[in-house]
Amino acid sequence: MGKIAIVTDSNSGITPDLAKEWGVFVVPMPFFINEKVYYEDITLTQPEFYRCLEQDAEISTSMPALGEISDLWDRLLQDYEQVVHIPMSSGLSGSCQAAMALARDFEGKVQVVDNKRISVTQKLSVREAREMVALGWSAEQIKKYLEDTQHDSSIYITLSTLYYLKKGGRITPAAAALGTLLRLKPVLQIQGEKLDAYAKSRTLKAAKTTMLEAVQKDMRERFHAKENAEDIEISLAYSGTDLTEAEIWKKEVQEVFPNHTIMMDPLSLSVACHIGPGAIAITCSKRFQP
Repeated sequence: MGKIAIVTDSNSGITPDLAKEWGVFVVPMPFFINEKVYYEDITLTQPEFYRCLEQDAEISTSMPALGEISDLWDRLLQDYEQVVHIPMSSGLSGSCQAAMALARDFEGKVQVVDNKRISVTQKLSVREAREMVALGWSAEQIKKYLEDTQHDSSIYITLSTLYYLKKGGRITPAAAALGTLLRLKPVLQIQGEKLDAYAKSRTLKAAKTTMLEAVQKDMRERFHAKENAEDIEISLAYSGTDLTEAEIWKKEVQEVFPNHTIMMDPLSLSVACHIGPGAIAITCSKRFQP
């Protein structure tokens, strides 16, 4: 019998193929598109999602059914002693609190982690949890570490359009119109709880500079870490299916951090549905140090 199973959701960006490679289990997130339900990476691909978004379909996110999660845990506990479940941040969805309430019925065999992550930073948490399992850590120890370090990570995003923020009610139509008129490039941040405004830039070049400076400031002042690959993980993300600008961004970031292996992944669709295609992002996270 294996010791610990690791579960996450598709907000992490872990595809079914990668889940098999890593030996982890992924709960697909449901999306309602024009009132029909789809499941990320199962019945809804990234290109299909963006086609619907660009056709101005009505898109909303939902929580996974608790019965499906409970059934998954029951199946895993036939082969594993414990389960570590790493959902998206509680500040961005109610699925974390719901899973925590459900876990009370499992008498300590399931540990639900709220480490305030989403997308590529959530993926890093899953990867680090695998390292902890390999080191012989208990589910309780993994949960404690991931929650104690929940704020040791940042995401900065710049958008190509304000339309989807306006459509979702996150900014007023007047603010969106003014931003479009002035050709402003907003920079948003995710540091734990939610998606927030960070800065406004006049050009994409200025927005990129703002994001890079924000990451370097976080390294110094929040993480108290050196700018080396041993201390800090730097990853990039993008929304949409056109990777042209994302590839340029990756090259620019690699020049700033030449000693890092820079990985790049699609942004979680749960984030993309609020910001639309054409966004680019950078994340920095303090690395797990055994």
